[in-house]
Amino acid sequence: MATVHLRIGDLVWGKLGRYPPWPGKVVSPPKDLKKPRGKKCHFVKFFGTEDHAWIKVEQLKPYHPHKEEMIKINKGKRFQQAVDAVEDFLKKKEKQGGKEQSSEGKGDAKGKKSPTKPLKILEEDDEDLSALKDPSEKDLTDSDPEPSSLERLGGLGTAGPVSGFKWESSPASSMEPISKRLKIVEEDTGSTSIQAADSTAINGSIIPTDKRIGFLGLGLMGSGIVSNLLKMGHIVTVWNRTAEKVPQDNQHCDLFIQEGARLGRTPAEVVSMCDITFSCVSDPKAARDLVLGPSGVLQGIRPGKCYVEMSTVDPETITELSQVITSRGGRFLEAPVAGSQQLSNEGMLVILAAGDRTVYEDCSSCFQAMGKTSFFLGEAGNAARMMLILNMVQGSFMATIAEGLTLAQATGQSQQTFLDILCQGQMASTFVDQKCQNILQGNFKPDYYLKHIQKDLRLAISMGDTANHPTPMAAAANEVYKRAKALDQSDNDMSAVYRAYIH
Repeated sequence: MATVHLRIGDLVWGKLGRYPPWPGKVVSPPKDLKKPRGKKCHFVKFFGTEDHAWIKVEQLKPYHPHKEEMIKINKGKRFQQAVDAVEDFLKKKEKQGGKEQSSEGKGDAKGKKSPTKPLKILEEDDEDLSALKDPSEKDLTDSDPEPSSLERLGGLGTAGPVSGFKWESSPASSMEPISKRLKIVEEDTGSTSIQAADSTAINGSIIPTDKRIGFLGLGLMGSGIVSNLLKMGHIVTVWNRTAEKVPQDNQHCDLFIQEGARLGRTPAEVVSMCDITFSCVSDPKAARDLVLGPSGVLQGIRPGKCYVEMSTVDPETITELSQVITSRGGRFLEAPVAGSQQLSNEGMLVILAAGDRTVYEDCSSCFQAMGKTSFFLGEAGNAARMMLILNMVQGSFMATIAEGLTLAQATGQSQQTFLDILCQGQMASTFVDQKCQNILQGNFKPDYYLKHIQKDLRLAISMGDTANHPTPMAAAANEVYKRAKALDQSDNDMSAVYRAYIH
């Protein structure tokens, strides 16, 4: 391997022990810190953290030549934040004419020494990493909510060749009280949000529960959720309701088996084998059939078993399922998710939970693996109500955006210019940009099925009727989605509502 010639200030990728490569900068070490004997190494400050380490030259690569390679194999949120920090650093450096004003151990303009925070210095040993502090040893309190320096360097949600690099933690650490590992935020409304200690899901440093997890339903959302549960070390048994009818679904299950999942033959068997079973299916009928049908969940429920309904359904369905599960001694939680297939794959969903609070707490590591945050909304049914309201707004908004794009075309205006202007104003968002670009490219690959958003609109309107509350915007949008369904757009993305306006 060619020798890497580096100087102070160079940007690099540094690899420490088993940990994945991380962006950093070669800096001058503190005067009182000696270089390790017998090692050719550089002192590196890692971006996105307060961590520094001596890294051997063979574990360093120049930043720019290897940037694309590293970004492809690292997909975690913390990693992306670190890369963004590098880009911000480069922009500031460019504005300064390429000159960097370093404050590492230097004084200010008047020659006075500026106060600096103590450096967090990581060390490695080729054979033994036991000298590294176990992340679980750090007691997270309200006054010190940040994860340990080692946790922050983790390959969060990594994939590819580096996915095997995981933080080592003591088996006993999974027995820590939830309050030590999580920040619990009480809202004025009485709801509670459980987040990771830094208000985002620190996926790579999750201590997985030792409870056995079951998952029923491997659709657009369920597949990403199960994949993230497995990546973060959970023991998962899966079952997909159409595997018996559709041969390729057996192959779909096999992909998860290859990732370490176990396969259950029926919902009842999965529930009987597992401590906590999640389900994520398409609609209220599917959710009821899964529980009440032949070899269904209800047949496997025993006292103490936990059932978590993640499907987006109406409050009445949740109430019914909660009652039948608890009548058998089971524990019930609803936890529908706000997001898309992409966000599910990235572990960036928002989980809305309600029902048994103790089940919510038992699911903490699972929710951290699958989402960026979760909210506890009180009694069962509240999460279904909130989820329908959110999807009602999203569905109506998507229909309005499609209406604007088609009206622009009908009046001789450039659709791309309309989008460019829209994305420079107050309505700019990743959602708007991605959906509109897909429309202009004719790409309607499902990220959230059109038929499902129409179902959610219908349920939200019904909920409005029950509350005697008007929902005229949702009602109008629902009609447009119904037309799109009549044009065979059901299995396309929700953005295919656009086609209802051009036929």
